[in-house]
Amino acid sequence: MSQYSMIVQWSEEDGLFLVTIPEFSDRVIMPCTHGKTREEAIRHGEEVIEMYLESWEAEGESIPEPRLLKIA
Repeated sequence: MSQYSMIVQWSEEDGLFLVTIPEFSDRVIMPCTHGKTREEAIRHGEEVIEMYLESWEAEGESIPEPRLLKIA
């Protein structure tokens, strides 16, 4: 599993769980994927993270750093 952040939110309008990846927000239209269940949305989110990282690496583009939680 990657170290990237993933926000999963229910959308009443869509009737789906929507996934946003904060580290990718300046490069990818958000939300970037969805699922009928929270588990499905998370699985799709992990697939999207992997897909974008592989694509950016293959194209020689910079890869955003994961945001890590620091507890004081």
